[in-house]
Amino acid sequence: MGEHPSPAPAVAACAEAERIEELEPEPEEPLPMAPEDHWKVLFDQFDPGNTGYISTGKFRSLLESHGSELDPHKREVLLALADSHSDGHICYQDFVNLMSNKRSNSFRQAILQGNRRLCSKALLEEKGLSLSQRLIRHVAYETLPREIDRKWYYDSYTCCPPPWFMIAITLLEIAFFLYNGVALDQFVLQVTHPHYLKNALVYHPQLRAQAWRYLTYIFMHAGIEHLGLNVVLQLLVGVPLEMVHGAARIGFVYVAGVVAGSLAVSVADMTAPVVGSSGGVYALVSAHLANIVMNWSGMECQFKLLRMAVALICMSMEFGRAVWLRFHPSAYPPCPHPSFVAHLGGVAVGITLGVVVLRNYEQRLQDQSLWWIFVAIYTVFVLFAVFWNVFAYSLLDLRLPPPP
Repeated sequence: MGEHPSPAPAVAACAEAERIEELEPEPEEPLPMAPEDHWKVLFDQFDPGNTGYISTGKFRSLLESHGSELDPHKREVLLALADSHSDGHICYQDFVNLMSNKRSNSFRQAILQGNRRLCSKALLEEKGLSLSQRLIRHVAYETLPREIDRKWYYDSYTCCPPPWFMIAITLLEIAFFLYNGVALDQFVLQVTHPHYLKNALVYHPQLRAQAWRYLTYIFMHAGIEHLGLNVVLQLLVGVPLEMVHGAARIGFVYVAGVVAGSLAVSVADMTAPVVGSSGGVYALVSAHLANIVMNWSGMECQFKLLRMAVALICMSMEFGRAVWLRFHPSAYPPCPHPSFVAHLGGVAVGITLGVVVLRNYEQRLQDQSLWWIFVAIYTVFVLFAVFWNVFAYSLLDLRLPPPP
């Protein structure tokens, strides 16, 4: 009468199964693929006092025991970063960023210090790489001065997205050139054709109110010799730079050089038209060459002195051709041939904005004071050139060539 009824067999079996399930240990998650809530569990194993910090020695032990699934170069970079902490401790958020393959502000600051030494062999000494891996390694050594950045880039690059900006611009320039060549029935020194300037893409001083011409003039070239040098330079230099720094940064430098080139002509060579992509090309090439010079000891690209000499020779040839053409008797007087001042505008952009963009791999531009200084200078120049185009032509009473 006082006894409790025994539970049904099915209910007892379920209760027993639940007890067994509770006793079973949870399977260990693979470290590199674990979500952030699991990082805390792992961190606490090395921080029994719940201080929020672990020593760099414990971090090294963690990487050595659990980091086998990480890319070998990234693992080496993480170890080097752990050694760069002068206080010997890593906080939880830095730990999460590092293990999630994020280059945090502390990571970028450590890279800027540039005082680490990677223990293993250099990326250049590795053997047995495929053709694509050798290409990525070559690009890394062509554009990045620090071994730690080269290894990080080598493991991170996925070719997604590909360097589409420079390739698309180049294809468009070639397509417009071929179209104009067929339309004018002239491919060499197209600019000497009487109807060349009638194209709606060319910058002309009489049509400077049509704002698109300050940019679209890059799709018109003086001839196949002009197009050829620009295409070679922007593919050999622009594509590797875009592979490393991305389309947004390289596209910004290129477009800034293009706009600065046409505005510089409107200020310094007010009666001349402008054609060609030299403003953008010279911005990229001058930024790349300046980056090599500033980081000469760290740049380990093969034959770097010869490469610089070839680039400078090509730029000098193209610039010399532009100067000669500018002062050559015009085929349609009184309008002169296109100006060469756009080249100088591109160089000015390259050694200011371009150098800042290329100087620190993956560092956010908004974190660099020099970036804001050069952006401000560029903005002031653009505003000055706009007001100059609005007021100076009438105030100076210039005799402009007739519209095409």
